[in-house]
Amino acid sequence: MGDDNPPMKRRRKRRRTVPSEAAYICDSCGEEVVIPIDVSAGTNQEYVEDCPVCCCPNIVHVEIERDGVRAWAELE
Repeated sequence: MGDDNPPMKRRRKRRRTVPSEAAYICDSCGEEVVIPIDVSAGTNQEYVEDCPVCCCPNIVHVEIERDGVRAWAELE
């Protein structure tokens, strides 16, 4: 005879999709700066980058979290 239990559906695990870009506001000139996200550098990143508008160095902070990417900057 047949199986009385219906087959169970397997749930697929959702893959986290990390955005390829994020943005921060330059502390010196107030311009929004778009940066690429490098997931190979880890979930908490910090590096120095010159603003492409006013050339002032910013310490850029990037946090990759479950719900997205957060980026902000402060003057060096």
